[in-house]
Amino acid sequence: MDKIAQTRAARRDRALYWLVEIFANFVLPYLVYTQTQAKIGQVDALLAASLPPILWSMIEFAWRRQVDAVSLLVIAGIVLSLLAFFGGGSARFLQLRENLVTGVIGLVFLGSVAAGKPLIYLLARAGMARKSAAEAKAFEQLRGDRYFEASMTIMTLVWGAGLVAQTALACALVFAMPIATYLIVSPVLGYGVMAALAVWTYFYSKRRRRIGKQMRTAAAARATARADQS
Repeated sequence: MDKIAQTRAARRDRALYWLVEIFANFVLPYLVYTQTQAKIGQVDALLAASLPPILWSMIEFAWRRQVDAVSLLVIAGIVLSLLAFFGGGSARFLQLRENLVTGVIGLVFLGSVAAGKPLIYLLARAGMARKSAAEAKAFEQLRGDRYFEASMTIMTLVWGAGLVAQTALACALVFAMPIATYLIVSPVLGYGVMAALAVWTYFYSKRRRRIGKQMRTAAAARATARADQS
């Protein structure tokens, strides 16, 4: 298979993936709720509507078959979603519990900074390890560089704050709109926040890598100059 065919196949796979993602997280929950709430009530309809996204997350994890920082975060989200699923309470309370999944993950990001182990570093290293062992090794060698560690800390703080802010806004929307409308707005909000954080991370990390490389080159030049003088 030539490169053009491979590129087309990869694009088709990505398009199919996003179609399934949208269907499982947007379309199915809305359809399930609107078609069942009159018959079984709001709470049971919401529980039924929450099943497609949970099942899709499980299928994604089983398909990837990798255990790393990324997959552990996915597992944590699935477990928290299941806990929200099996709890009791009103329809609004169920919606609030589901939002807490994102809030808890945001707090994990912030807590990792407090523990001195920024979660962004672990996630980035896991992603690189899946692509190239050499890239992952080069990335790990940057540990101990104060500029690099500051970058990891800042990115982790931004992600944690962004996820917590998303949770607060989503919880406010629970009480501000009908449940059926919220089922459409909530995933849009979630994907919007994730996209904004991802775009910010891309440009921020690109800029920091460029500056960090310049700083390391300058430091190496100064070390060479001192060695020549001695």
